[in-house]
Amino acid sequence: MSEGMVPDDRVSTRHLGVIVMQIGHFKPNNGSLFGSISTANLHLPRLGLKPVQSNHERAPAYEVMALNPARRWVQIGALWEATANSTGEIFYQGQVDDPSFTAPLSIALFGDGEDGFNVAWNRRRKRQEDNFNDADGGPEESGDDPFGPEPGNDPAPRRTRRSRKADSFEGNADDSGNLTERLNDEVPL
Repeated sequence: MSEGMVPDDRVSTRHLGVIVMQIGHFKPNNGSLFGSISTANLHLPRLGLKPVQSNHERAPAYEVMALNPARRWVQIGALWEATANSTGEIFYQGQVDDPSFTAPLSIALFGDGEDGFNVAWNRRRKRQEDNFNDADGGPEESGDDPFGPEPGNDPAPRRTRRSRKADSFEGNADDSGNLTERLNDEVPL
């Protein structure tokens, strides 16, 4: 290792048939889970997992909380429990997001509440590039992708936008937004 380099326990690995990169961890501390997420451009050094108390079947298992510069805990994400189809392993998947991010960060947590969780991430590939094949050449189990379906990559075709000519609405402005007729903007007394 060259001088000035800091050892890092992050690794790229195959988990549940998906190549992932470990970008963080959560460890138990006095009954709570605290950790961090770090990438080349993102550093979230003070994170916590807050268990969600709900009986609703679609409620998340955890809220992802961050300690902001004002030393207040704010929610930046949520994690839902999932089960791998092929192994039965339980893991947590969700996103962290903030107005300062350029896009949400999809993450998955592997481990448990006693020993802690590793935070994993993988770069999404378009389904056309993926060819639905795993490393052995067979079809992948879509339920084993801990990162869920790729946002905005819905296999259903989108409806095309209607042209303005097809719209029967007749407004009082031209295509550049200029008024075509003078409005009576006097306030009645």
